Amino acid sequence: MPYNSRTNNRPSRGRSSSFSGGGGGRSSRRPSKENIHASRFIKAASIPTEENTYTPTHQFSDFAIDELLQVNLRTKGIITPSPIQDQSIPAGLNGQDIIGIANTGTGKTIAFAIPLLDRLIADRNSRALIMAPTRELAKQIEDECREIAKGSGLTGALLIGGAPMGPQLRDLRGKPRIVIGTPGRIKDHMERGSLDLSTHNIVVLDEVDRMLDMGFVADMREILAELNTARQSFFFSATMDPKVSSLINEFSHDPITVSVKTGDTTDTVEQNVVRYGSRNEKMEKLHDILADQSLKVLVFDETQRSVERLSDELNQRGFRVDAIHGGKSQGARQRALNRFKANDISILVATDVAARGIDVSDITHVINYTTPQSYSDYVHRIGRAGRAGRVGYALTFIEG
Repeated sequence: MPYNSRTNNRPSRGRSSSFSGGGGGRSSRRPSKENIHASRFIKAASIPTEENTYTPTHQFSDFAIDELLQVNLRTKGIITPSPIQDQSIPAGLNGQDIIGIANTGTGKTIAFAIPLLDRLIADRNSRALIMAPTRELAKQIEDECREIAKGSGLTGALLIGGAPMGPQLRDLRGKPRIVIGTPGRIKDHMERGSLDLSTHNIVVLDEVDRMLDMGFVADMREILAELNTARQSFFFSATMDPKVSSLINEFSHDPITVSVKTGDTTDTVEQNVVRYGSRNEKMEKLHDILADQSLKVLVFDETQRSVERLSDELNQRGFRVDAIHGGKSQGARQRALNRFKANDISILVATDVAARGIDVSDITHVINYTTPQSYSDYVHRIGRAGRAGRVGYALTFIEG
């Protein structure tokens, strides 16, 4: 995976960095569903105000980074850093370990990508490992890094579950400078001897809290223990509970903490419930909501089969809709997400696998057609709306 040019998306057979589903987890067992009172799905949004506008200390042109990175940032129209970027990048460029506490959708990828890529360009002996909880997020990180490092000659490998091993093994044989992946597949390659992390002296853990929630703690500890001890570490998380803090303290060296979290992810989301009495009434109420063609909607259902059924039903009713879940091929998932981003469809039906993997800034509504497994999953779901300073809307269907 050379970082020389933007490649077209191809089917999974052709390259390891093609789109895939799920998080590459180690177990398919599903915990019992949490009983969440309907009142927790009802909350008014906090309207963003000008008083909360952040004034950055820097512009990207102020950072002492390789000129190629500067050119690529300007080409992408990235001029003014977000708060997490403004405060993290200088420390990252100085080689410090960083703990970043920030809401989803605040620009964390660039916050760690700029120091990481600058060091890789300057030091040919450096190698980086980036871990993310879901395949979607890993792929998005890869896309962002490739665009920013275009023309640098850096090479990488994307290691995610659900993708064939062949292309990944090929990329790893090329001794890539950047390895991006989910913990489960990274661990798979370590166990088969195709990935040696002893020379990787930069590590990024993105959405640490989510990886812990998904049961990756043992894999994460094993992976981190194999890295070069003289390394720079970046840990990004939306929360800092004792589990997250314990992991970070064990594997970081005098980190600085940059916290730009302004509130819960749900603060800018208007939340309410939709009551229904029968299955037919439930579908008709969903139909009525989706009839507003100005909406861009992410609909969550419980299982792969139910997502397919719901998508088919909405398609038969004339809606522009597609589905995304772990049982779909990489190519199908990539096409569905691309269509959603390009507004070729206005409705995407998904399982929870997409809750932290989809980064689409203009989603207006999240609809929980079935209640989530836990309240934490609910927060991750509805965090897809209300981004980029806009108010979003979340509706949860409740029987009764």
